[in-house]
Amino acid sequence: MDLKLRDKVAIVTGSGRGIGRAEAIALAAEGAKVVVNGVTRTPELGHELAPVDETVAEIKKKGGIAIANYDSVATAVGGEAIVKAAVDNFGRLDILVNNAAIVRDRMVFNMTEEDWDSVMKVNLYGHFFTTKNACVLFKQQRSGRIINTSSQAGLREGTVLGQANYSAAKEGIIGFTRQVAREMGPYGVTCNAIRPSAGTRLNLNDEMRRAWEKAGKLDLIKTVEAMKTEDVAAFVVWLASDNAANVNGRTFYVQTGRIALYSEPIEEKTLVGWSTIDDLFKFMPVTLAAGLVNPVPPQNH
Repeated sequence: MDLKLRDKVAIVTGSGRGIGRAEAIALAAEGAKVVVNGVTRTPELGHELAPVDETVAEIKKKGGIAIANYDSVATAVGGEAIVKAAVDNFGRLDILVNNAAIVRDRMVFNMTEEDWDSVMKVNLYGHFFTTKNACVLFKQQRSGRIINTSSQAGLREGTVLGQANYSAAKEGIIGFTRQVAREMGPYGVTCNAIRPSAGTRLNLNDEMRRAWEKAGKLDLIKTVEAMKTEDVAAFVVWLASDNAANVNGRTFYVQTGRIALYSEPIEEKTLVGWSTIDDLFKFMPVTLAAGLVNPVPPQNH
């Protein structure tokens, strides 16, 4: 059997449920030994095991190798402990999939400092804490794969209001990905990001359904329901493989039946030669601002 990740060691954060669970199972199915990470230690209603333990049990049932880890990505100590778990149990680390995330949805004018900080700690700091420690090993062994998880939330076509914190964190991950790719590329390490779209408890819960209904986007519910976490996981397996050695610092959209490569940011237009405020008022309407339309215009309530 041609196992594409034979003898590799992987960490997947937030892999008790959803996309992370599918990623951990897929990596193990291709021969990787997996550290399945998540903070919840108690079973959910109707489940015999905690989410992380369920994922580990599923991997082992299929003949794979995995251990459970409950450290939090939101602290420096936790990030170090997650990486240490891979080394202590499997002797090395080859693949880091940063997937752990939370949402605390509030309109920006109602958002509390705790709403902001908690999302930043898990979603953005969590990527940094694990990546920093993994890169110490990757630099020494001159190899490694890092796959980060962003979102469409911060893009113009984002569909859910009340996610200024989540969007900021997820777009921060894109800049973080590019910079880590530049720093670690000379050591044989790649760092890429995905913007996945799949039906999970984060986007198919009652609160999200109500938000979509309020926004008049009922069609999105059926669309998301048809998107499988396993298809996102399949692409992560490819990014984690030797086959993707030449792909570094890039961002991909991934869903069932569709993968897209995002272009890097480029300047659309340029205004040169201005020097005063009067110049801006004269030239902006006929140059950079020409043709621009407010995508979210004021509404009469």
